[in-house]
Amino acid sequence: MQDAVININGNSIQTLEMIFLMTAISLLPFFVLMMTCFTRVIIVLSFTRSAMGVQATPPNAVLIGIALFLTMFIMSPVIDEVTEVAYVPYRNDEITQYEALQRASVPMKEFMLRQTEDDTLAMFVEYAQIDELPDNPVDLPLRIVVPSFITTELKRALLMGFFIYIPFVLIDIVVSSTLMSMGMIMLPPAMMSLPFKLLLFITLNGWDLLFSTLIEGFN
Repeated sequence: MQDAVININGNSIQTLEMIFLMTAISLLPFFVLMMTCFTRVIIVLSFTRSAMGVQATPPNAVLIGIALFLTMFIMSPVIDEVTEVAYVPYRNDEITQYEALQRASVPMKEFMLRQTEDDTLAMFVEYAQIDELPDNPVDLPLRIVVPSFITTELKRALLMGFFIYIPFVLIDIVVSSTLMSMGMIMLPPAMMSLPFKLLLFITLNGWDLLFSTLIEGFN
C-alpha cells in the first residue's frame, strides 16, 4: 500500500512537471520574440502600411514573414554567439542544461542592453528594489532587462512610425486642399492621394530605405 502511494505521488509530481514544461514550451516563442528586434520591426512595418493607406496590402502574413526574416538577419551575430558558447558545449555534454541557459542569456542580455535607454533601465531597477547593483549590467536578471528592453523598443518603434507618417500626411493635406479648391468636395481625398503615396514610396525606393534604417538602428 505504501509503495502504491509513493508511485501515485511520484506520478503526480511527474505530471505536474510535464504541465509546467509544456506551458514553458508553448510560451517560448513569445519570450524569444520579446527578447529580439521583432517588436520594433513589426510595429514599423504596420505603421508603414497604415501610412500609405493600403490596409490589407501587404497582408498580415507577409508582414510577419518579413519581420521574422529581418529579425533572423539582425540577430544572426547574437545567434552565432549563443550557438558557440552555449549550444555546442551542451551538445558535446561539456556543460549542463542550466549552465547552457546561463551562457545563452549573456549574449541576449548584451544585445538588449545595447538597445535599452539608461533611464528606462534605472526605472525598472528601482521598482525591483534591488539593494546592491552589480558592476556589470549584464549581471542583472532577465526580469529587469527584458521589460526595460521592450519599453525602449516600443518608444523607438512609435517614434519611427511618427516620422514615417509625416510625408504621407503632407500628401493627404495637399490633395485635400487641391480638391477643395477645385470644388470636388464629394471626391474622397484618400482615394485620390493613394496613387501619389505609392509613387512617392516607389520613387524613394521605400523598402530598401526602411529596411536599411531598421538594420542600422540595431547595429
